[in-house]
Amino acid sequence: EELTGTGGGERATVAPPVRGAYSMAMLNGLDIEGRPSDTRVVVAMSGGVDSSVTAALLADAGYDVVGITLQLYDHGVATHRKGACCAGRDIHDARAVAERLGIPHYVLDYENRFKEAVIDRFAESYVAGETPVPCVECNQSIKFRDLLATARELGAKVLATGHYVASRALPGGGRALYCAREAERDQSYFLFATTGAQLELLRFPLGDRTKAETRELARRFGLAVADKHDSQDICFVPSGHYADVIERLRPGAAAPGEIVDLDGRVLGGHDGIIHFTVGQRRGLGIATGAPLYV
Repeated sequence: EELTGTGGGERATVAPPVRGAYSMAMLNGLDIEGRPSDTRVVVAMSGGVDSSVTAALLADAGYDVVGITLQLYDHGVATHRKGACCAGRDIHDARAVAERLGIPHYVLDYENRFKEAVIDRFAESYVAGETPVPCVECNQSIKFRDLLATARELGAKVLATGHYVASRALPGGGRALYCAREAERDQSYFLFATTGAQLELLRFPLGDRTKAETRELARRFGLAVADKHDSQDICFVPSGHYADVIERLRPGAAAPGEIVDLDGRVLGGHDGIIHFTVGQRRGLGIATGAPLYV
């Protein structure tokens, strides 16, 4: 049975991976030559419902699935926090899902890599007055570089994730990234920097499904994470206060200073530039109470 959905502004019909389904070129449902049982797929399992269903769909279709969970940061303070990812509870949930599906599961310690490539750069960017998006950096530096290399070392043909985005083969060769069927779930923004070479080795089985369909599939597969809360974008900020993390990583970054206009007149003061971002329109005022735009 085919699943019809929309992606990238156009209508597309995509056949989900089904055992024994082949195109004229003997490609399986992941556009890989060979039978599903001969196709090893590494699934990045964060412990959430999306990546869990991704693993379940592929395992059910007969692929040789290996689950990998990355421990990315010191998860002590976030272990019991709703919305955290890649933390203690999530590792436990990913392992439980793998056991339920009967697939091997490995936890890789990427804390040092994550700190250098994502957390440190996040702090440096804020101190420089920028507004970073660490999820983009994580996908590029950790998941689609380091984890992808590990997947290849394990003999996997592709790496699959639970992102809501679609990847489809182009008529002239190569693959392209398309927006997800459900616009409010689309994560193509976080994957905009994905290269053509990476796309050849990446698959996103949920791109043509809605979140409601994904949760229903989780229930059908008997996964305990079916109703688990979605993870937040910035996993390493357990309190939700970015400035606290930046101050800890870059002591002195929250030093107070003056607010001046383009003519150099002092209009007021601030308690640390890291509390504000370029383009901010709220939350910044001076003694007179007049709003400022920075």
